Amino acid sequence: MTAPTRTWLITGSSAGIGRALVTELLARGQTVAATARDPQALSDLRPSSGRPLWTARLDVTDPERIRQVVGDAVDALGRIDVVISNAGYALFGAAEEASHDQIERQIQTNLTGPIHLAQAVLPYLRAQGHGRIIQISSMAGQRAAPGAAVYCATKWGVEGFFESLAAEVKGFGIGVTIVEPGTVRTSFLDRGKEVAAALPAYAGTPVAIIRRRVEDGRLSCCGDLAKMAGAIVDVATRPTAPLRLALGSDAYRLIRRGLTARLADLEDQKHIALSTDLNGGIAS
Repeated sequence: MTAPTRTWLITGSSAGIGRALVTELLARGQTVAATARDPQALSDLRPSSGRPLWTARLDVTDPERIRQVVGDAVDALGRIDVVISNAGYALFGAAEEASHDQIERQIQTNLTGPIHLAQAVLPYLRAQGHGRIIQISSMAGQRAAPGAAVYCATKWGVEGFFESLAAEVKGFGIGVTIVEPGTVRTSFLDRGKEVAAALPAYAGTPVAIIRRRVEDGRLSCCGDLAKMAGAIVDVATRPTAPLRLALGSDAYRLIRRGLTARLADLEDQKHIALSTDLNGGIAS
């Protein structure tokens, strides 16, 4: 039985998970609007269905351009069924090492960019009475790590936004899923990263260890890019959208460890939490 054709809008399509998603969708005969800062990087992709691949230049730090591209895609293709917000990169280094410009650029790309994209597509999804928003986060959105404080801040922020959004738009027939991939070998760890200038004070700390591994390209990766893309597409076409999707054994392991530790901390402090109620903590 042939799967129904949907129209997909994907940001950050030129490399990594974004490009793998475009490739997977084209192989399934889907209609794709692929955006990237350099759409020429997509010129070698050819849809099997014979329909042209719709592309546009988009830097997600530009809210006006986001609205323009979303409107152009709807005009050209008739509708958007699934939006995959994938554009992003990682800033590595201790929190103290990151410059003002590096912090602002990371936040604009990884956090406010996805927020502006959601705002741009929601009027169209509401009007048609259905749709799906897939936000690519990271296992770092559930389990923070030294040496990537600003990056983790954007991922925790984006998870909070899209969890709230999911509850706001469910009644309009719009589903939201936050995808939390683990490590996967892509250009994300090559041209898709930025490293802050090192401070001598952090030599010999966990930050320095992560820095060396990132700079040398020695971070081990568990994930299979094509399998991850296939899993994302499969989940996006389910009748009901799961709120979160972890991908990779490392993501499952580290997220589970982080959530377990946070729950244990919460239980250890239960008596303090209850004691601060107006009723003196009588409620259980």
